[in-house]
Amino acid sequence: MSVFPPALLRLIRNLGNLPGIGEKTAARLALAILRWPEVRAKELAQSIDEVKEKIRFCSTCFSFTETDPCAICADPKRTTDAICVVEDPGDMMAIEKSSGFKGRYHVLHGVLSPMDGVGPDELKIKELLLRIKSGQVKEVILATSPTVAGEATAAYLAGLLQNEYIAVTRIACGVPMGTDLKYNDEMTLRRALEARTKA
Repeated sequence: MSVFPPALLRLIRNLGNLPGIGEKTAARLALAILRWPEVRAKELAQSIDEVKEKIRFCSTCFSFTETDPCAICADPKRTTDAICVVEDPGDMMAIEKSSGFKGRYHVLHGVLSPMDGVGPDELKIKELLLRIKSGQVKEVILATSPTVAGEATAAYLAGLLQNEYIAVTRIACGVPMGTDLKYNDEMTLRRALEARTKA
């Protein structure tokens, strides 16, 4: 028999469905929400409803948006000749925070993973190819994660795009700023050496 009432147990179970949230963290979050003033708890519930009602995919880049096209695709100051391909909208947000890219994006919504039943048809690859066929794109930057699935996806896309008369580049991977070399793994150091630049 649980010490928590059924409504609180339901909240804990629902919070536990979120990625990275275990049972203890879900219980801690649920108890924190329970202690909030009613207005704040209702605002959270309303924001969840609102995000499900209003957020959709941009018909151009497939990022999340309330307007179509999204703000980045609609921005006339952004260059249209470079597309940065990312796995998900979170990766796009990280690149945007860096302020290092002024082109457009394309969100795949995952990586190739045959073991999980994710093939090319489950990703936004056909849509990427259609964008490239428009003739405006001169460079595609493959910015998938340096994981096995991310590397496989980048290699697959590079193969598809090799005859498109555009530059296909891959983001560099290597030693993060501010870290001590001895604390990096072998793969990170190997990639850093492979992607070395002139000093």
